[in-house]
Amino acid sequence: MATDPSRPSGADDPHAPGAQASAQADAAARDAALTEAQMKELEERFDPEVRFRPLGPTLGVVAAALLFVLACYHYYTAGFGIPRAATHRGTHLAFTLALTFLAFAAWGRGEARRSSLLAPLGLPLIDWVLALAGAAAALYVPWIFDDLAFRVGNPLPIDVWMGTILIVVLLEATRRAMGWPLPVIALCFLAYAYFGRSMPGVLTHPGADWTGIVNHLYLTSQGIYGTALGVISTYVFHFVLFGVLATRIGLGQLFIDLASALAGRYAGGPAKVSVISSAMLGSISGSSIANTVTTGALTIPAMIRIGYPRHFAAAVEAASSTGGQITPPVMGAVAFLMIEYLGVPLTTILTAALVPAFMHFFGVLVQVHLEARRRGLRGLTKAELPDAWAVFRRDWLTTIPLILLVAVLLSGRTPYSAAFWGITSCIGVLIIQNVMRHPLREAAKRVAREVFDGFVLGAKFSLSVTAAAALVGVIIGVVTLTGVGFKIAYMVTSVAADWAGTVSTWLAVLPFEIMDTMTLTLLFTLIMTAFVCILMGCGIPTTANYLIMIAVAAPILSMLGVQPLVAHFFVFYYGVLADITPPVALAAYAAAGIANANAFKAGNTAFRLGMGKALVPFVFVFSPSLLLVTDGFTWGQFFLATGGAMLGIWALSAAFADWLFGPLYAVERALLGIAAILLVAPDLVATLIGLALIAPIAARQLLARGPASPA
Repeated sequence: MATDPSRPSGADDPHAPGAQASAQADAAARDAALTEAQMKELEERFDPEVRFRPLGPTLGVVAAALLFVLACYHYYTAGFGIPRAATHRGTHLAFTLALTFLAFAAWGRGEARRSSLLAPLGLPLIDWVLALAGAAAALYVPWIFDDLAFRVGNPLPIDVWMGTILIVVLLEATRRAMGWPLPVIALCFLAYAYFGRSMPGVLTHPGADWTGIVNHLYLTSQGIYGTALGVISTYVFHFVLFGVLATRIGLGQLFIDLASALAGRYAGGPAKVSVISSAMLGSISGSSIANTVTTGALTIPAMIRIGYPRHFAAAVEAASSTGGQITPPVMGAVAFLMIEYLGVPLTTILTAALVPAFMHFFGVLVQVHLEARRRGLRGLTKAELPDAWAVFRRDWLTTIPLILLVAVLLSGRTPYSAAFWGITSCIGVLIIQNVMRHPLREAAKRVAREVFDGFVLGAKFSLSVTAAAALVGVIIGVVTLTGVGFKIAYMVTSVAADWAGTVSTWLAVLPFEIMDTMTLTLLFTLIMTAFVCILMGCGIPTTANYLIMIAVAAPILSMLGVQPLVAHFFVFYYGVLADITPPVALAAYAAAGIANANAFKAGNTAFRLGMGKALVPFVFVFSPSLLLVTDGFTWGQFFLATGGAMLGIWALSAAFADWLFGPLYAVERALLGIAAILLVAPDLVATLIGLALIAPIAARQLLARGPASPA
């Protein structure tokens, strides 16, 4: 049947308010809560970084002991002093490589095996060889450190052999822990370094023999033992450990309960609980998939129960959980990489991240609210909600570690010192909790077990990110050896300038100027950079993606006058966006697994819900004041950019949801989309035009709603 184009498009919507509430409630009633085993299985299916293989009893004890020793080493050095860089990084890498081949099977999850001649303690002989060879090659550089200055540029044959072994082992360790994409990229860069003379056009370079490549990647601080590995071993490990312990003492559950108490009663309550709890949980967890599974196990069934479609419920949780990686203070470990590469205090990074992170969650909240209004969805009843005061009175102790960690960070002390006190306070809270609940002897046993398990799990979670960071050191080393970053920058800016020139010719027919050629060049450069960041992020974790892109893309943006802090945030945000961008939207697929929804549909919806994260980077490139701490900051520019971005996100959300204060005409949706683009542009004239487009639409809907309409 044809639809009357004169009516608002939402008027014939089969999903109009209350239309499917009963059917959806019946379907949701059949959804059982996920067990811990099911949650673990989902996380392993979609996140190769936690796909640990089962080990036999003896080997399991050996692996746990080594992981505990690694965690204790980092806990001690965080509190009492880190040794010289080469020794610290080499020790961390040696433990990591050895444990990677114990924790990850060559293919899939593997299975526990009996001990035999070809598999001592149940571990294949090749894995023993790779583990020991990797550890030896990683420790070799610290061992010869006193003579290193005499070998750089003139390595001995054994230096080349050990470097070759380390590169090969790193490739295999990263493949096991993360899959093929990153090792393939590293191999392409190595091939580029070796076959430089055969490269076409501007990409050609003198090339280097294998000895020269190994010398640069292995014996200098420009490669494997560079900044990336240094940050992982000095900062990231400690915050991963803190996040694990903070979750074990109940801080994550406190966040979820408080979010339920504060937001659950409003329209579409469980979806708003998902957004707020993911924002809070993201402050201590840097993993999108872990966040999705942890909060989604509770919020997704609740969203389905009140009437949200399954794919939409999955998308809300995925979009919210990816926001954790941009939420201070941890920011998925990237904050600590930024302070090393940019040479600015951590407080600068955390301050700059505040408004963009808020924009992301604001965008998701607006969309779930409009969707709830369009569908007439209820909030949770008082009987379904926890009492906020009772929750806080019960679990307030769990907030102490986070408060202490933030306080130490803001005091100007080192991040690893803050992590040390955060971890120590987590242990203190564990002690208090168990002493209050159990007899002293049993409490001591429980605390010892919790600390041991937390240390082992934290060290386990760090294995994949360390292997990736060390391998990214290979890629960065090739970039510094060959200068390919500036060659790529030249090619991209040349293409962008050509496109800008063509578009400027088309726009010249207008009686006023929209953008000059330089602005268009920057715009097209940003679009290409964003596309590459998302493409790279489809198979590479956020941290590794960020490291590669700042080596390759940051020079591009710098050539066009973009401030370094702004450039780093831009590539970081678009790398994170890959977790909800099909075809490899892992966070969305994990959420779809919980919701029993179509994964691709959930991914597409999650990308739409995360549009704030996609729009805001363009805003802060053209108006850096949005980041608060950039050069040339003014409050006028800040309020213009912030207010315009919020209104633009709201307008675009309404266009997508087909609902502002009621259903929209098709032409109104189109006008809201145009208004959103104008509002997001940090320009006063564009903002005023955008407001002028929205005003009559809002006025029509408010007048049509009348005084009897529900609030």
